[in-house]
Amino acid sequence: MQVVLLAGDSGVEGPESLRMVRGRPFVHWQLERFVASGERSLGMLVGLHGEQIETHVRRALDRGLTVGYSYAGEQRAGSGGQVRRAFARLEDEFVLTFGGRYLPFDYAAPLADLRAHPAADATLAVSRRRGNVALDGDWVSRCEGAPDADYAEYGALALRRSALQSIEDGAVWELSALLRKLARTGKMRAFVAPEPGFDVGSPELEQHLAALPHEP
Repeated sequence: MQVVLLAGDSGVEGPESLRMVRGRPFVHWQLERFVASGERSLGMLVGLHGEQIETHVRRALDRGLTVGYSYAGEQRAGSGGQVRRAFARLEDEFVLTFGGRYLPFDYAAPLADLRAHPAADATLAVSRRRGNVALDGDWVSRCEGAPDADYAEYGALALRRSALQSIEDGAVWELSALLRKLARTGKMRAFVAPEPGFDVGSPELEQHLAALPHEP
C-alpha cells in the first residue's frame, strides 16, 4: 500500500509537518499511523522546506518504510498540480493525505473500498459532521458549496492514478476541482471514518495523544 503525503504547504511558522507536538515533529506521529495501517511505501510531496522534512523523515525510517520525494520547487502548482507532477512515482491506486492532519483510522480502509468497486475512480474518507459533502447511498453526490451537508472531508482520499492522466503536467490547479468533478460524474465513493480526525496544533489533538496508552 502506498500513502502519499502532501506536505508542501507551510504554516506561518514553517512546515506543518515539522510543528512540535508533544516533543516530536508532527510528521513522526503521522508515520506511526501509516505503519499501523500496513503501509510500506510513502510518497512525500514537499515544497520549499522539503529538505528539512526529508531530514526528519530520514531519522524516523527504522519502521520498514520506503520513501520517495517529489519537490514542487518555487513555482506554484496548487495541491492538485503537485500530485500530478509526482505521476511517475504513484502506484495504480494510492491513498492521499495531508501534512496538517492526524487521522487515527485505518488508511487501508478507503483503498480497500476503491479496489472493490471498479466503477469508482476515488473513495473519499468523510466524517459525520456538518460540511460540504453530500452522499447518495455510498457515493458522493456533492463536494462543494456551503457547509450545509451532513458530512465533511476527513483528510484522506483513495485515488486511481488514471484519474490524473488526462490533466496536463505542469498545470496549476487544486485538488478540490478534481473532487467536484468526480462527485458530479458519479465516480467517487465515500468511506465514513469511525474516528474523529484532528488538525495539527489543535487542543483536541493534544488531548487525543495524551490519552494514548503510551507515547513511543
